Amino acid sequence: MFCILTVMENKLKTEKSNMTTITEFVLLGFSDIPNSQWILFGIFLVIYLTILMCNSIIILITRIDPVLQTPMYFFLNNFSFSEICYVTTTVPRMLMDLLTQKGNISLVACAVQMCFFLIIGGSECLLLTMMAYDRYVAICNPLHYPLVMNHKVCVQLAIAAWVGAAPAVIGETYQIFSLPFCGSNTINHFFCDIPPVLKLACGDTFLNEVTVCVVTVVYIIVPFLLIVISYGKIIANILKISSASGRAKAFSTCSSHLIVVVLFYGTGIFTYFQPKTNQSEGTGKVISLFYTVLIPTLNPIIYTLRNKDIMMALRKLLSSLLR
Repeated sequence: MFCILTVMENKLKTEKSNMTTITEFVLLGFSDIPNSQWILFGIFLVIYLTILMCNSIIILITRIDPVLQTPMYFFLNNFSFSEICYVTTTVPRMLMDLLTQKGNISLVACAVQMCFFLIIGGSECLLLTMMAYDRYVAICNPLHYPLVMNHKVCVQLAIAAWVGAAPAVIGETYQIFSLPFCGSNTINHFFCDIPPVLKLACGDTFLNEVTVCVVTVVYIIVPFLLIVISYGKIIANILKISSASGRAKAFSTCSSHLIVVVLFYGTGIFTYFQPKTNQSEGTGKVISLFYTVLIPTLNPIIYTLRNKDIMMALRKLLSSLLR
């Protein structure tokens, strides 16, 4: 009997030791294709610099061009800055791992990366909602537009978008990293995202998964539904415009934003609303590449190529620089 108790005690001590010895994770990234590390480093470096440059140009021209001093471009300015922050939470770390071929990351650094990534992602969801509301007021209530969307209101909406997701995300991140981690410490991903980190947690993660779903509903689904409702009313009002040129102009002011919304929300909903048991690690990594790298690359292109005011402001900027 004494021997059995001793064995059980030693086993419990061993399990406790295993649960507390993990002080860092290892991000596998793209180690499954070792011969392509340098190629991927070059590709992602070019993409990252392109995102920084394109969004910085949008921020610059929306600040200095008098024509672009409107609420629509004020929110676009904020969205472009959030895109820079968004990719900076993941891509530099990914580039460093590709360069050093090491993916070691402490639990604290992993938690910080996850927290900032989710806060900025939530802010982008809310900013896209504010942009939809701006278009709704402009098209459905044009006479009151200057009053409703005055500068003070725009600043308040932007601040709400930037800080609105922080409390829930900080609580969610704390809840996840309060879990014990034992066994393997390798994350088959290129950054600390919720699904792959939760897979390494010991014990029951049901409450954490419920929390993820609740936060996803509040910061992704609800804003998305508000955008859908706004565009439903916008389209209904556009169809009432008698002239074809008027309808085309109204649609053109909304089309860029609508494309970005579909791309951004589509991948976000697919990632965070799918149960972790149903999502393979390879699929999750590919989807993550879409919403962390590819879509932020496309967004400034979509907004510039489909917006005559921005293209004109860009031409003026280039002509002034080439003089």
